[in-house]
Amino acid sequence: MIPDDIVEEVRARADIVEVVGEFVSLKKAGREFKANCPFHEERTPSFHVVPEKGFYKCFGCDKSGDVFSFVMERMGMDFIEAVKHVAGRAGVEVPQVGRRAEQEDPNRIFHEVNGFARDWFRAQLLDEKAGAGARTYLDSRGIDEQIAKRFGLGFAPDEWRTLREAAASHGLDEKTMLEAGLIKNKEGNGESYDRFRGRIIFPIDAVSGKVIAFGGRVLGQGSKKAPKYLNSPETPVYHKGHNLYGLSGAKHAIRREESALVVEGYMDVVSLAAHEFDNVVAPLGTSVTPEQAKLLSRYCKRVIILFDADPAGLKATFRAGDVFLAAGLHPAVVTLPPDEDPDTIVRTAGAEVLRGHVDDAVDVLDRKLQILDEKDYFSTIERTRSAVDRLLPTLRSVTDAALRDIYISKVSDYTGVRRETLEVEIQSGSLEPRFTKRESRAQLSSGFRPGTQGRGAERLILKLMLSGKEWVERAVARISAKTFDDPYNRAIFQRLVEKPETVVPSPDWEFLVRQRFNKILADQEPFSRGINEDFEKSVNRMLASVLDQEMEGLQQQIAVAPNDEKARLLTELNKLSGELRDLDPTLWMAATRGIASKTSTN
Repeated sequence: MIPDDIVEEVRARADIVEVVGEFVSLKKAGREFKANCPFHEERTPSFHVVPEKGFYKCFGCDKSGDVFSFVMERMGMDFIEAVKHVAGRAGVEVPQVGRRAEQEDPNRIFHEVNGFARDWFRAQLLDEKAGAGARTYLDSRGIDEQIAKRFGLGFAPDEWRTLREAAASHGLDEKTMLEAGLIKNKEGNGESYDRFRGRIIFPIDAVSGKVIAFGGRVLGQGSKKAPKYLNSPETPVYHKGHNLYGLSGAKHAIRREESALVVEGYMDVVSLAAHEFDNVVAPLGTSVTPEQAKLLSRYCKRVIILFDADPAGLKATFRAGDVFLAAGLHPAVVTLPPDEDPDTIVRTAGAEVLRGHVDDAVDVLDRKLQILDEKDYFSTIERTRSAVDRLLPTLRSVTDAALRDIYISKVSDYTGVRRETLEVEIQSGSLEPRFTKRESRAQLSSGFRPGTQGRGAERLILKLMLSGKEWVERAVARISAKTFDDPYNRAIFQRLVEKPETVVPSPDWEFLVRQRFNKILADQEPFSRGINEDFEKSVNRMLASVLDQEMEGLQQQIAVAPNDEKARLLTELNKLSGELRDLDPTLWMAATRGIASKTSTN
């Protein structure tokens, strides 16, 4: 027996066009593929494959089904054999599970309430009176009913409790609605109300197609106090840094195109899909994360970044480019005209104009070099040195060995810095104590040297874990992989937790992870006599850095939150402040000064 979640993963990752294409000669016809039916004799093609929905149907003999039923019918396999066959092609490992009573999905109730909410929001959009304004707005953005249906777009009326009451009338538990982030508790009396009000609703699907969360765009201009976009909070089934908007419907197109277009938000995905760009995804209100990059790497190797042309968009582009490189992907950058974004271009100039920009996309390193050249960064020795510093993060990020070699050669040619020197800079810099945004306040305010602070603390913990299993146990009792800021340190920690006896890096690890591991292993400097105290200080520093980052995030939320939400956020901020003070008084003082400074200027 194969667990349902494994079956769903195989189904989600399989390309039905590729599987069926082994047996019949498929020809593209719009969004579908056609061929002569493999199950009966015919002269005119009546066999259709719909990759967007993952099924096939013959209008001649009436046979239809998904990728598994096709393999079962065509190859004479039973269901389990078919799943294993498709899994082998899709790169999914199917565990050997004996027959046992089927266990209920512990998250089933969340999928049920989210499914109910999606259908309810959808019904509000289609309601002749309630959804009129929302339909007019979508039409003004070039989103017709076909595309709205394809993405399951809906509408949340500008009412306080309509969804909550509708859910209650269907017997859905209010506690689950709260945990799913669909309703909220009001401060004071604790009465619950709808989270999404007066917004276009974008259901967020997992790769399997199940609804796990929602995004809401305020209708029209909205209130000045209301954020333009409002997203579901983290829930048992939704972790925004681990999912990509649009991937469920775009995954097969991404495989066929052998590339993914990555845009900034929901509306860009939907708008481009309306103009026949089918391989488009977007992060979910955050910068691109390593987990999102790894998820995308299942389907393609080439990523085309299509962010806005403003300075913030350019900064996000290069940050995303480095994350994609670290995941083994090859990112290219689209350069749009000033003050333009993908949505405005396809709506005003047309799809072919945007496609021309996409076709002109250049490698992320080439684009960096172009910009540095345009800003005259190679005119003097001092500015060239500064240019090298700006290029090193990208050189350190790339894990593809061949691409890395090309990058180093190109930077060497541009800057005149020898390859050997660049390689030393890359290797030494990858392990130098570098303060991230969440660590910088303590460094600047206290003046102390890195030592066991920041990433130095991470390295000390890993060095101790490599010295004996007892340190692995002590570390796991206090911290997790999420506590690590550096992605390579995080990867090493996870591997040591899984296999505490590890003393050499595995060949299948990423290049920079192996490099980091060997560097730590080669560190022969003896531990101090106060190693137990150093361990505690390092753990506290790492935990404090996480709290500091969470506090910064809360401050940003408070700045745009409505009044009824600010009180709750301030309570949470004060709680975190107390925890930070106990862990690291120095960082706490710097953080509270930062809060006071922001408050005084607002």
